Amino acid sequence: MNQLSDRLNSLSPSATLAMSQKSAELKAQGVDVINLSVGEPDFNTPDHIKEAAKKAIDDNYSRYSPVPGYPALRNAIVEKLKKENGLEYTANQISCANGAKQSVCNAILALVNPGDEVIVPAPYWVSYPEMVKLAEGKPVIVSAGIEQDFKITPAQLEAVITPKTKALILCSPSNPTGSVYTQQELKGLADILAKYPQVIVIADEIYEHINYIGQHQSIAQFPEMKERTVLVNGVSKAYAMTGWRIGFIAAPEWIVKACNKLQGQYTSGPCSVSQKAAEAAYTGTQVPVEEMRKAFERRRNLVVKLAKEVPGFEVNVPEGAFYLFPKCSSFFGTSDGKHTILNSDDLALYLLEVAHVACVGGASFGAPECIRMSYATSDENIVEAIRRIKEALSKLK
Repeated sequence: MNQLSDRLNSLSPSATLAMSQKSAELKAQGVDVINLSVGEPDFNTPDHIKEAAKKAIDDNYSRYSPVPGYPALRNAIVEKLKKENGLEYTANQISCANGAKQSVCNAILALVNPGDEVIVPAPYWVSYPEMVKLAEGKPVIVSAGIEQDFKITPAQLEAVITPKTKALILCSPSNPTGSVYTQQELKGLADILAKYPQVIVIADEIYEHINYIGQHQSIAQFPEMKERTVLVNGVSKAYAMTGWRIGFIAAPEWIVKACNKLQGQYTSGPCSVSQKAAEAAYTGTQVPVEEMRKAFERRRNLVVKLAKEVPGFEVNVPEGAFYLFPKCSSFFGTSDGKHTILNSDDLALYLLEVAHVACVGGASFGAPECIRMSYATSDENIVEAIRRIKEALSKLK
């Protein structure tokens, strides 16, 4: 007897976490699996940030913090946005949460009514449409293929805006594709949105610092968009702090107040010690951020070069984040005699079982013709993983 709520029954499980789980199970059986499914840096949190956390423990930062986070952290974020992004906010326009994931979900739950439409460009991060469904909204998927570098055009955006459109979720640099919107491309989208003042943009910028084409651009920079943008960011990717769970929104005060009200009822303020660590991340040296970015860029160049040599893969050059998203539909309908590949999920499972490399099929990212590989791993692992993939794929006829 299923007594679960309809709300939960309508949700899909996270495909990325499911693949990580499968790969962990194989590893536990002694199989040498190279995991390219997980979306987190393989670096350790920089030492000065860890020291700040240890000091916070000694200084007894062990009690509840204010719901939106300590003023010192929110002020550090205000300074960061001013210095790095040229954006003016006050501490009252910042709300910290348990990771950028909660920040995105807070914004959606605070803004979306049942039946409201939320535009989600595809390929998308797996959780966006599910969060919209959680809010009883309707995800409106706009697909952008590899031939347009997985980025939607202003014309595509305008074509799906209706009187019911409440929000657009924009992720740049993108998970799963690594695509980055340029200032000019964002201006094109902003010009369309200027005609539809009811549409709020939820701008997920968590991969801001993992960018290979220069200065990060935010849609919040355009005067007509600032009051209609919920900028989402956090420390997870730039500072290798995924497990510390600190994200934030910067937004108009009415949205921030709403998110604080919501968060006050279901999680309260994020971890006190993590907040002090995040404060040190924003106020301390940024040298480790650039070192990690350079390492990711080197790996990006390596993985693109090797993946382009895999017969049957169609590969573009990602400009940010740490994912490659090759098109692999040429393998659909092939078989090695034991496994038959009908879609990218079958292909990802085949690569796990035969090549012992964990990737994620593209269907749950809204791009069933692709697979996602994370290159947040060592150069040696990248070389060996692509070698194994190439060998396994050569068996498919």
